Amino acid sequence: MAATQEPQRVSAADFIRGFANWRLQAARKPVVVTHHGKDAHVLISLDDYRRLGHTGAAVMDLRASLADLVESIHDGILVIDRERRIMAANPAASDMFAIAVADMIGRNFVEALPQFGRHLLLAHIHRLLDHRERFSGDVPGLLDPRRWVHAELVPIPVGGALWLRDVSAAMAELSENDARRALADAIGAHGDIGYAAISVREAVEDANDALTAWVGVDPAAIRRVRFSALVAMKERASFGEALETVFRTGLPTRLASALITREGDAVPVMLAIAERRSAYASEGAMIAVTRA
Repeated sequence: MAATQEPQRVSAADFIRGFANWRLQAARKPVVVTHHGKDAHVLISLDDYRRLGHTGAAVMDLRASLADLVESIHDGILVIDRERRIMAANPAASDMFAIAVADMIGRNFVEALPQFGRHLLLAHIHRLLDHRERFSGDVPGLLDPRRWVHAELVPIPVGGALWLRDVSAAMAELSENDARRALADAIGAHGDIGYAAISVREAVEDANDALTAWVGVDPAAIRRVRFSALVAMKERASFGEALETVFRTGLPTRLASALITREGDAVPVMLAIAERRSAYASEGAMIAVTRA
């Protein structure tokens, strides 16, 4: 293409004297007109000019589309210049901090959003604006003491952009999972409480040492059997009914039962059954076992 070729150069005086020739030359590749030895103007073909105009319009359309995209993002976005002024904010940021966008624009970000003035994120924002230092992490207490925000700090030509996402629900879930793991460890340390995690098809997925010791089954081998196979024959029907009720209603239940040991002895136990449910479907049940 003509627009990508190395241009020819001609002085303004020679260009005027040989305009007809240089006009024909410009149809093949750009002609740079110099003035006192410095590039001053460029003569290009009409087709190249139109292509440049289309490219410029495409760039403007892209910028407008990106602006619309930022406006529709559910995460809060703030743009801060090197003088610490808020230059742009999307509606999600307005909702997150309960302040109108118009009341933020042009103001010092700490004055407009005092939450930052006393928060550990402030030092990272200063490093972003002064040294273009990126930051990514989960921080507590920006919105309120019990909420967590995931912050992405990204340098941009005007200063820096803050991408903020409320991750309080995810952090609460992690905390809940930690509590469950601690509870399982405490039950294991107790020694008189057995438990098993089973699938919706009753396959044992996990069992603690107390339970495997009671029935005399190897910890690896117990993961290859259905829990009902550990239940005494005369108790299997009531166990099956109880498990079906738990899956149907989602409510935990408790029943007297008996487990069979490797030697064939029936050990009276109490079973407490609760469903394990993910966000989409049932994943099985947790069964706590104590001696009756």
